[in-house]
Amino acid sequence: MATVDMQQLNKVYENGFHAVKDFTLDVRDGEFMVLVGPSGSGKTTALRMVAGLEDITSGTLLIGGKVANNETPKERDIAMVFQNYALYPHMTVAENIGFALKLRKMPKDQVAAKVKDTAEILGLTEWLDRKPSQLSGGQRQRVAMGRAVVREPSVFLMDEPLSNLDAKLRVQMRAEVQRIQRRINVATLYVTHDQVEAMTMGDRVAVLRNGALEQVDHPQVLYDHPDNLFVAAFIGSPAMNLYEATMSGDARSVQVGSQVLPLPDDLFAARPALTRYGGKKVVLGVRPEQLPAATDGATGPKLVGNVDLVEALGSEQVVHFTIDAPRVQPEGATSADEDATAKAGEGVARVAPETKVKVGERITFAVNTEGMQFFDIETDKAIWS
Repeated sequence: MATVDMQQLNKVYENGFHAVKDFTLDVRDGEFMVLVGPSGSGKTTALRMVAGLEDITSGTLLIGGKVANNETPKERDIAMVFQNYALYPHMTVAENIGFALKLRKMPKDQVAAKVKDTAEILGLTEWLDRKPSQLSGGQRQRVAMGRAVVREPSVFLMDEPLSNLDAKLRVQMRAEVQRIQRRINVATLYVTHDQVEAMTMGDRVAVLRNGALEQVDHPQVLYDHPDNLFVAAFIGSPAMNLYEATMSGDARSVQVGSQVLPLPDDLFAARPALTRYGGKKVVLGVRPEQLPAATDGATGPKLVGNVDLVEALGSEQVVHFTIDAPRVQPEGATSADEDATAKAGEGVARVAPETKVKVGERITFAVNTEGMQFFDIETDKAIWS
């Protein structure tokens, strides 16, 4: 068992590109830590620095309390699971799993026993005599994990291990990976660009942008209390609706485009600093599930929008709408293509499946003010105390 402690790690390439910037993060013994961020955010580079596959420009890496900066990957006692499985096609499942043990000159009977135990953990017992080409994508991924598990490493490193699987199998394998990690109880650092995967799998999640750590916390804390606009926009699917807005002079209401939303007293108990923004511009954030369709007799603030698209998903409807307010999109939270196609006042809401809503019509939402988020328009920081 071991911990991983990254202290102000930096990676600067020969061309001057600063890929990882003052990266400080600890992975506790037995913890499942997820690194998430858009492409190019530095998450895989950080993982490879821990693995010993990338040199550390500056900073300190501790594995099990021991400085590991100059240790070889073998000396670090880590096991890595890659995106492309990296299985030997000419070997059976059993031979693939036991290959690292064979290289250690472990007796054949011990190798066979460890392979058998690992196969039972991973549900691969009946496939031990098969070649990788005879397995499904999910089975191949379990073999790749088995090759790591059998070594009994101090630390697991996983680089987008589920990205090659279809959507249904990815959901299934998320649970499998979590089950296996809980059973072996080893510190795990898991990289993904999929924030849904991050939220459902991680004990804690570290959000990266441009090589820097934006926020690290439990998934629900990231969702409910993002530190800044980038985290607010990146975490959540569909993404949070973010609009440029103006607080009233007494800060008791907020104007979004031509619409005014009164703010309840309990909102200021949670965000006392908001009272200092009277008459100022802010960024208002509202998540899609906090915009149910207003029913007869619904009280509280209302937001009215034009319906552009309705996605009926059975258990709910996802309504795409527009309002006359400037839309805010933090740098790097989405791809350039998404930014280019986004409308000025575009928004998304989740409404009940029985709600009558049609494209081209107006819809009124009952805004859940408890879930409102507010950000400083100049610093991008969340407004709390």
